[in-house]
Amino acid sequence: MDITPYIRELLFSHDCVIVPGFGGFIGNYAPARIDNASSTFYPPVKQISFNRNLNSNDGLLAGRISGHSAITFNEAVSRIEEFVGRVKKRIENGEKVVFDNIGTFTVNHEGSIQFEPDRTVNYLPGSYGLESFQFSALEGYDVRKQITRHIDKDPERGRATRIFLWRAAIIVPLIALATIITLPTHFLRPMIETTTLNPLIKTESVTVNDIKPESNLKVQVTPEAATPPTSVEAGPVTPAPSGNISDIKVQEGHFYLITGSFKLRVNADQQASLLKEEGFDPEVITAANGFFRVSALRCNDLSTAIEKKDSLIKKFPGTWVRKM
Repeated sequence: MDITPYIRELLFSHDCVIVPGFGGFIGNYAPARIDNASSTFYPPVKQISFNRNLNSNDGLLAGRISGHSAITFNEAVSRIEEFVGRVKKRIENGEKVVFDNIGTFTVNHEGSIQFEPDRTVNYLPGSYGLESFQFSALEGYDVRKQITRHIDKDPERGRATRIFLWRAAIIVPLIALATIITLPTHFLRPMIETTTLNPLIKTESVTVNDIKPESNLKVQVTPEAATPPTSVEAGPVTPAPSGNISDIKVQEGHFYLITGSFKLRVNADQQASLLKEEGFDPEVITAANGFFRVSALRCNDLSTAIEKKDSLIKKFPGTWVRKM
């Protein structure tokens, strides 16, 4: 019985087909390739190789023969053994044994069995219908001509780029200068608040709710001139009595360093107490809109106020100068 048709059938759906007592046929995937010497395209294939060490019966080949020939499994095994016996005897006698559309078995001068696969058959189902073909090289196409053509255009493109950069170097500074000249002067001044230039004098944005003096809360305060918020750590500090830190009647011409603006008087007193502990002589000023502003100190000239603000802002971020 010739079992090679069953081996070929199994190779289309399996990567390994073992012939008990003889060896195993292994299918390995090989991607598409190009043979530059012959200018030929080859589709992906399943390359068949042979391993004589894979000779144990896995039941695959015998089961297929049993199902197709309507014989028992043991009878199929017996027919495989008969086929293998004949093939081995022919190989030992030095004959060339051909498995149709699979490959050829021969014996070399050292007495080892050699297998040469049949490369005309492709057992990869995904390559069904694909065949190798030859192509002709493109004639009259010289890459060097294309490169030379682009090089010829480079000087013109470089000249246009240099002209653009030259114009930008002149126009951009002029636009920047015109923008600075037309800016309102209050953008170039230090962070100083006056009663006449502050557009938000009538409103103060405060994120403070009713807070008890004993609560350990961080009070977030936003000054009225849209300056950075001042964070005051309201610890267990007993606020100073209203008699010690009283409302001050503002004198015109003085510069006050305001460290915070509060909606509740108790919060203003707490910050004033912190300033006292730092060695300042704080004042609580009642603004026209009803907010309580805490002043760390009062200066008679602007330069001194700015200098004091720069040193005070390290401990009380958001401090600003208020001219009264």
